[in-house]
Amino acid sequence: MNVTVENLAPCKKLVRIEIEAQQVDETFDSVTKDYQKQAALPGFRPGKAPRDMVIKKYEQDINQEVKRKLTSDSYRKALEEKKLDVLGYPDVEDIQFGRGQSLIYAATVETAPEFELPDYKGLPAKQEARTVTDEDMTRALDTLRQQQVSFNTVERAAQTTDIAVVNYTGTVDGKPITEFAPTAKGLTMQQNFWVELDGKTFIPGFAEQLLGAKAGDKRTVNVDFPTDFVTPQLVGKKGVYEVEVVEVKEKVLPALDDALAQSFGAESLEKLREGVRKDLEVELVNTRNKSTRQQLIRALLDRVTFDLPETAVAQETKNVVQDIVRENHKRGITRDLIEQQKEQIYSAAASGAKERVKVSFLLQKIAEKEEIKVGQDEIAQRIGNMAAAYQIPPDKFIKDLQKRNGIVEIYDQLMNEKVVDLLQANAKIEEVPAAVTPA
Repeated sequence: MNVTVENLAPCKKLVRIEIEAQQVDETFDSVTKDYQKQAALPGFRPGKAPRDMVIKKYEQDINQEVKRKLTSDSYRKALEEKKLDVLGYPDVEDIQFGRGQSLIYAATVETAPEFELPDYKGLPAKQEARTVTDEDMTRALDTLRQQQVSFNTVERAAQTTDIAVVNYTGTVDGKPITEFAPTAKGLTMQQNFWVELDGKTFIPGFAEQLLGAKAGDKRTVNVDFPTDFVTPQLVGKKGVYEVEVVEVKEKVLPALDDALAQSFGAESLEKLREGVRKDLEVELVNTRNKSTRQQLIRALLDRVTFDLPETAVAQETKNVVQDIVRENHKRGITRDLIEQQKEQIYSAAASGAKERVKVSFLLQKIAEKEEIKVGQDEIAQRIGNMAAAYQIPPDKFIKDLQKRNGIVEIYDQLMNEKVVDLLQANAKIEEVPAAVTPA
């Protein structure tokens, strides 16, 4: 067998394979004998039909089987001989094939990138010197209190901390908003709609214009739809709302006492504080770890440059696009609106995909060098945890994973986590003063 390799482009090669005529004829003889043993032709007992008649009847099948055997074996041996790390399936072109002649074919393949690993031990990262503060505790406990807030109707003028219950109709250029955005019915008209007057929700600038209003008051509210507004057709337009204030409600937070603690399953306020502090400490550790690991990946990426396989980047881009589209569907964005933004979506996806593919090859190569392995028990445990989190029976979850090659994805996730653990264990971490958290 003769094998030659030609570089077509970065990570793309043409592998030309030639198999001697003698081996081709020997394979023809072997396959033909197998067909003779099984052939059932009229007038002959099974396995007793003449060779020429078997060849005539099954010629096409024999040719296909011979070619399959020869190409399958020779392709595998060619990759081993030339030490090629091939991704995906080859694009095979037949050049010459037949009895009494050599088999020649060419396979266009995509290969893993070739690069030298940078020094991945001692990568720099910064960690904020933070601890759980009294301010953190106050914010966390207030969040719990907010979950049990009650609302009392008041007769006074609306304040920043209140809720205004309103009826409204909205227009742009004197026309109902649905003429510009047909799906935005909720932005065009609402009855008994609750607006938080701190201005952190709904349309920017809407709530502030209701401050000082009382039940029964009517106001005209003017807004500018911002560039990042959830409804693209309204971006940059001016909206006019006719608003009637139905009620003003004030928020009443429960007292921070044992009764509140018991409503969250704690014996007392002291026990609730202990639990909240532990949760905040765990969250702080997780946040610091996440930041450190992201910095280490970035440092690793910045230390080496290499070409990426086009197919791998294209597939990852497709995966990212699907994730973005799925997330937009969850947010209520229509298919038509997504179609209008497809160029921006693809551009954003392609940029992120290249980095993800590059990270994947880097971590894989480090794993090989460090001989990092993932055991079947680790995969089983991860699958069990995921099935429990999604509340799906483990057997069904495994079948779903197998349908979409998900077991390999889990293996890769576990492998990558182990490699990043190695990077973190050997990193040069600098502790820096904590950034001031906005009030």
